[in-house]
Amino acid sequence: VVDVPSLKAPGFIKAASDGTFPDVSSTASGELVLQVRSTTPEYTGFRFSFASGTLSPSYACAGGGSIPMSRGCYKAKFQVPKGDNFTEVRIPWRDFSDKWSPATGEQTTTCAEDASVCPTAQRLAAIKRIEIWAEGVAGHIHLEVKSIAARATPPASLQAVPPAFNSCRSPIQRQLRYNISSRTEPTVPVPVDPSESLAEAICCDNRTKVYAEPQFLYQAPDIALFDKLSGTITFYDSACGVPLFKAPVNRSMADFKADTDEHGWPSFRKEEVFSEHVSVDKNGFVYSSCGTHLGSYLPDSAGPRYCMDLSCIAGNPVEQIMV
Repeated sequence: VVDVPSLKAPGFIKAASDGTFPDVSSTASGELVLQVRSTTPEYTGFRFSFASGTLSPSYACAGGGSIPMSRGCYKAKFQVPKGDNFTEVRIPWRDFSDKWSPATGEQTTTCAEDASVCPTAQRLAAIKRIEIWAEGVAGHIHLEVKSIAARATPPASLQAVPPAFNSCRSPIQRQLRYNISSRTEPTVPVPVDPSESLAEAICCDNRTKVYAEPQFLYQAPDIALFDKLSGTITFYDSACGVPLFKAPVNRSMADFKADTDEHGWPSFRKEEVFSEHVSVDKNGFVYSSCGTHLGSYLPDSAGPRYCMDLSCIAGNPVEQIMV
């Protein structure tokens, strides 16, 4: 992106698509989800826009509500994290506005300031154009987009973890699977807020990341994980509900259980991982694309092994619609 001589300011690069897109009105309280990667993550001018409720989507997305009849093109900024792998970037619908500067792309009125600029369920039901921008900031840019989706927000509890220590981008869900929500006390060996549940303390509070839930928690009589499993099971993030692991794959349920029993926590192999939602940091800690701390990466003689806290993979799936 270079300066436009007549404006003496940075211009833009844009990719756009017109058409009839899926009805995503059921995700109105949720978010837009991009799977992207970039070799220029330092670039701060990436934006996404979509048009709905306007007679001319291209005109609206050129005017940003600053000229007559140009309302109905909603725009929001996003940042791409560093890394070679595709990463999930989430933009809440409430971050979009259909009033923004056509010169810079910056919002002139935010959704928080005026509800009339916010996208509604009615608008999300009839999207006619989508656009990805590099705008208003000079510099080299590179962006690859793997997928674009809309995701509903799962019912969540109040977040007890103080923001300064919270790695989760969504609150822990209210009704976790396998009776995990019954563990309302943070049984961890370090001080945390007493109002935190076990899942909040283990999965979201970074003061506890070197610790785990109690070993063999999955065997507790009121949980009895393997008594509840049959066939191939998908395990979901306890906060945002994205799929994380599917097991057993290329092995029997007995093998999956034996692997888990050997370590004391649910243990998954490479082919059982949803790699787009699971990453390992340099210290071997495993995180989801939503920032949830899931457990540890502990390879053994059989190969890669992901030893997970059941508390963090007991979520319910959320509705996601590919755009």
